[in-house]
Amino acid sequence: MSATLAEVADPHRLYQLAVQNPRAEVDFVDRIYRQLRGRSASRMREDFCGAAAVCCEWVRRRKGNRAWGIDLDGEVLDWGRRWNLAALDPERQQRVSLLQGDVLAVACPPIDLVLAMNCSYWLLRDRPRILAYFERVHAQLADDGIFFLDAFGGYDTFRLLSEERRVRDPQGGSFTYVWEQAAYEPVTGRLLCHIHFRFTDGSERHRAFSYDWRLWTLPEIRELLAQAGFSRVLVYWQGWDAEGRPDGVFVPVESGEPDAGWIAYLSAEK
Repeated sequence: MSATLAEVADPHRLYQLAVQNPRAEVDFVDRIYRQLRGRSASRMREDFCGAAAVCCEWVRRRKGNRAWGIDLDGEVLDWGRRWNLAALDPERQQRVSLLQGDVLAVACPPIDLVLAMNCSYWLLRDRPRILAYFERVHAQLADDGIFFLDAFGGYDTFRLLSEERRVRDPQGGSFTYVWEQAAYEPVTGRLLCHIHFRFTDGSERHRAFSYDWRLWTLPEIRELLAQAGFSRVLVYWQGWDAEGRPDGVFVPVESGEPDAGWIAYLSAEK
């Protein structure tokens, strides 16, 4: 009996296709850093980096760019070395350093940009730990460094739900990405989410990835960043196109719309 598509699928590859857009992410942080600092950044650190796709995109941009990626999971770092890092030429590979360790403990040289994307820092579920992380980022940034984060919210965030999206595979065919909010606890703010992948042969990769998070709100994040010593925190909100769909353009705002679901970036300047 032949294997199902779910059995032979690579979940890390599917995640990168369905969730990540390293080119757009690097476009955004590169542009905002130039706007705020009047020069291009060269040293970037990707915390909770997973397979380090953003690190690899960063070193592609300019010959002087260097990237550090930090993650606790040695298996996903090895996958990133085997597939993402190996796709770079040898010179670019030399400018990427992947470190297995705790973001609260690993040390790097002074950094222009630190990124914590895909709400990865929500794994720090209490105020003392997330504040300690923000303080450590502040200490390890260069004097004019900037910390970039993302967040999501909206009234659907507090609901148990499942959302599906069809994703085209560049190697042929397609699959369905499923985002499930499986549990939310109002007293503690605990948010349990899963990612599933479904395939055209009817098979499914159930709970390919799971996230046991604290749902941090934008006011809490901004207050904690200020408490950690950051001088200015900006929130970047996404606009809408003529057909009422998110347009992928993020601009700084002082207020946002109370939508069912939204995604925002934050920049925190040292």
